Amino acid sequence: MAKIADLDSIDRKILGIIQEDCTLSVQQLAERVGLSANPCWRRVKRLEAEGVIRSRVAVLDPQALGLALTAFVAIRTNRHDADWLAAFAAAVARIPEIVEAHRMSGDVDYMLKVLVADIAHYDRVYRRLIAAVPGLIDVSSTFSMERLKSGPQVDVTALG
Repeated sequence: MAKIADLDSIDRKILGIIQEDCTLSVQQLAERVGLSANPCWRRVKRLEAEGVIRSRVAVLDPQALGLALTAFVAIRTNRHDADWLAAFAAAVARIPEIVEAHRMSGDVDYMLKVLVADIAHYDRVYRRLIAAVPGLIDVSSTFSMERLKSGPQVDVTALG
């Protein structure tokens, strides 16, 4: 993995541009960062090899797909052994509506982000999760009323 110090201003420009539009050709990207195509391509390949660029994807709008409700699910458990954690991670991976899962510090052990069509859809996801994972002592859900900011972009201008 590249360290912040390993990223120069051209690397940062490349990262900023491809976060906005990963469909640009190498030639178009090179022109926008002031390089010729081959050095630009080598930089992109290095950033991929170092794990800075994990993948290039299309960002979908959940609401346009009928997934208008975002739930944040706080989970507490009294189980913290490796077997339980493996079972929990496997259960979360099998439920496609769970789009993010985080192990937390503080009072909450895990936080899930769930995209669903409505409350009935959320209830079905909730029941699948509860049935798949024993040892949950508290599952508390809150629902987003409005998405104020969303996006996968990392502010590369703030690095270094």
